Amino acid sequence: MTERRRVYLHIGLPKTGSTYVQDALWQNKPALAERGLLVPGRYRRRHLLASLDLREDPRLARRAREIDHPWQALVDEIESYDGDALVSHEFFGAAAQHQIERARDSFPDADLHAIVMVRDMVSLGISRWQEWVKNGGGTPIDEYPRRRLYDPTNEWGWGSFDLAEVLDRWGSVLPHERIHVLPMAPSRRRPEELWHRVLDVVGVSPDGLESPPAPVNQSLGVVELELLRRVTRNLEGFGSAVDRGHWIRGRLAEGGLIAGTGERFRPGPEKLAELRSRGDRARAELESGGYDVVGDIGVLEPRDVEGLRHPSEVTDGELLDSAVESIARLVDELRQETARANRATRESAAVQAELDAVRADLARPLARRLLSGVRRRLPVPQRTRST
Repeated sequence: MTERRRVYLHIGLPKTGSTYVQDALWQNKPALAERGLLVPGRYRRRHLLASLDLREDPRLARRAREIDHPWQALVDEIESYDGDALVSHEFFGAAAQHQIERARDSFPDADLHAIVMVRDMVSLGISRWQEWVKNGGGTPIDEYPRRRLYDPTNEWGWGSFDLAEVLDRWGSVLPHERIHVLPMAPSRRRPEELWHRVLDVVGVSPDGLESPPAPVNQSLGVVELELLRRVTRNLEGFGSAVDRGHWIRGRLAEGGLIAGTGERFRPGPEKLAELRSRGDRARAELESGGYDVVGDIGVLEPRDVEGLRHPSEVTDGELLDSAVESIARLVDELRQETARANRATRESAAVQAELDAVRADLARPLARRLLSGVRRRLPVPQRTRST
C-alpha cells in the first residue's frame, strides 16, 4: 500500500520561536523541496494571508491583494507537488473547529498534521503582553487579553496562545498522534535545536541545511514597557498594522529610541493564578491525551516570578529618566536623518547640474547641425538683373 502524503501546518504558539523557524524554512526552501518537502508560496507573506483566509478574517480584504483566495492557492500548489508540504504561521492556532475541518478536507489524498511549539504559560502570558504593548496596545498586563470570548479572528486572544484551548479545537478534528507538540524552555541558547526538532517531526535530515543566526533579544524591561504603553495611549492616527509595525514597534520598541534594561516583571496575583491554572490544564492534556510530545513536558512548569516587580510599581521618576533619555536619542536620530537628507539633496542637485550641462553640450552641435540642414533645404533666392 502506497504511503499517503503528509501536509504539516505549523500553527503556533506565538512567542515560541516561530519567527526563527520560519526564517530557516524560507532560507532552505529550495533544498527542502529537493528532499521532498515543499514550502509553498513565492514568499512567506503568503502563509500569513492563508491563515487570515482560513480563519475568515475580514481584515484580509484590507491587505494588499496580490492574490485571490490565498489559502486555496497554497492548497493548489501543494496538490500539484509530488511530496510532503509544510505551511507555517502562528495565527493558524486560533482557527475554529469548522475552519480546521476545512483545512483537513482541503487535502483528501494526504494526512494533515499540526505542529505546536509551546512554553510555560506564565512566561508566555508575560511575553504576549509585552508583544501587545510593542505593537501599540495600551491594555495593562492584568487586563490582557482584552476580549474574554473566543474569536478565531483575534490572534491576540486566549484562543491563539492558551495551549489547552488550541489542543481542544485541533484535537477535535485531527487524530492526537498527528498533533506534534514541541515544548521549549523560555531561554534558548541554541535556537537551531528547535529548528532541528521541527525537521525531525517532518522526517527531513538537518545535514547540509543552514541554520539562521540566533535572534537578537529585543525584550524591554518593565520601566520601558510602561513608558511605551503610556506613550502609545496618547498617539493618534496609528490605526493601521503598517503604522504600528513601523513606527511603534520598529522605531520606538525595537529601533533603539527606548533603551531596554531587560528587567523582568510579573503580573498581579489574580492574573498569575489564571496563567498557572491554564498551564496546569494544558500539561494535564499533554500527559494523558495521546499527543506526540517531542521533548520534555517538565519545561512547561511555570517559571518563578516571585520577587519581580509589577508594572504598577514603576515610579514616575523612573519613567521620567527613561523618557528624557529617549527624547535625547530621538533628537540625535532626527539630526542624523536631517543631515543625511540634506546631503542627499545636495548630491541630487549636483548630479542634476551635471546632467543639465551634458544636455547643453549635446544640444549645441545638434542645434547647429539642424540649422545647417534647414539652410540647405531652403530655396536659394534669385537675384533680379536691373535694366
